[in-house]
Amino acid sequence: MTLWKESATSLAAMIRNKEVSSREVVDAHLRRIEAVNPKLNAVTIALEESALAAADRADASAPTGPLHGVPFSIKENIDCVGSPTTSGVTVFAEAMPPIDSPVVTRMKAAGAIPLARTNMPEMGLRITTDNPLRGRTLNPWTQTRTAGGSSGGEGSAIAAGMSPIGLGNDIGGSVRNPAVCCGIASLKPSAGRIPHALSLPPSDNNGLAGQLMAVEGPMARHIADVKLGYEILSGRDPRDPVSVDAPLYAAIPDNRQVALVTDIPGITLPDYIVASVRRAGEALTATGWQTEEVSPPELERVTELWGHVLTDEFAPVIDQFGTFMSAPAVGLLQKLIEMYPPENLPSALLHAERWRLCKAWSEFFAEYPLVVGPTWTDIPFEHDADLAEDGAETTVNRLRFITPANLLSLPSAAVPTGVHDGFPMGVQVLADRWRDDLSLEGAAAIERSLGAITPIDPVF
Repeated sequence: MTLWKESATSLAAMIRNKEVSSREVVDAHLRRIEAVNPKLNAVTIALEESALAAADRADASAPTGPLHGVPFSIKENIDCVGSPTTSGVTVFAEAMPPIDSPVVTRMKAAGAIPLARTNMPEMGLRITTDNPLRGRTLNPWTQTRTAGGSSGGEGSAIAAGMSPIGLGNDIGGSVRNPAVCCGIASLKPSAGRIPHALSLPPSDNNGLAGQLMAVEGPMARHIADVKLGYEILSGRDPRDPVSVDAPLYAAIPDNRQVALVTDIPGITLPDYIVASVRRAGEALTATGWQTEEVSPPELERVTELWGHVLTDEFAPVIDQFGTFMSAPAVGLLQKLIEMYPPENLPSALLHAERWRLCKAWSEFFAEYPLVVGPTWTDIPFEHDADLAEDGAETTVNRLRFITPANLLSLPSAAVPTGVHDGFPMGVQVLADRWRDDLSLEGAAAIERSLGAITPIDPVF
């Protein structure tokens, strides 16, 4: 039995049934990190001593939760006591949090064991993973193309079997971008579903962009593990004033219409991306859903507003970014500000427009309870293509179907659909706000038909 290939839920069952020990599971993943992380640079810190000690405690105790004794990994902008919350920048290299984030607290309460910290871009503000502090994370499918970001360390580590389940966050696809680039699954939950809080300055999502659009989310190789993470992580926490105790599950609607998005304004989708979406549609059709190729409201306007929400926050403080971020990364932000100048869309109009689109999409979901479309609009780009002269356009064009879930506070599950020419393919399954369960149900149906495509050994 190769323990690092197993899912988180399978490992939990084996530990619970005493088929294996937690120490054996943790040690297998630590050895896997030793074997493949030198190629990928996905894990920044392996928490070997504390993880093995926690495994021994788990083996000596009765099960404490659904992930008792199972290791998990944690992105470097999420507080985990005993390791720094670097956010991918040198100035925070020794920033030790006094308390865990709510999501780490909940994973520990479920019996899970912190195994490793994972890499990210500076302040999470690129959709690839590289920074002056930790270096570049490579994609296990190809060393020449991005692993995605900003939770790219998580994506690469999980895909390569270094971790069975992990924690990321998402303001512009940051749990979904690495999912499609690396061939794993993830959930960007409804805003407010899973609490977010930091204990170190600059703490929390004080800006409006973070308050409206940033969420924490689980990442794994299998939708069943993502679903378990959703159950563990969800619910109100007083440290996050917008978090809520919304019901986790509701009935599947009688209306089983699915909108398949095969046309996105502003770009031309390659044939293999369209084929990926249609494969997902066929999988859903086989389980009783009815599909129609139709686009939800005003996709191009949604992306425009998403850009303006970000630049409204970045533009006044862009000079401060230069004091702790590299010049190329700041240059990308400056180009995004040039694409979406705040003065072109005054704040009052911006948020009135956002509300209008929220309503339009809610009405669309009444007709099509599931919306399925590409995660990225093309294969992973070559390293640093986002920093080239047209890098802002490269970034935005990849995200043209990522942005709705963030701008409109919607749940979106990312799931693989196969491999094309050596690159993983994947789709997102969106549902109306608070119907994260429906999003996961659709993704699970796709996975049951098309299968998981990781873990893999690095192909280089």
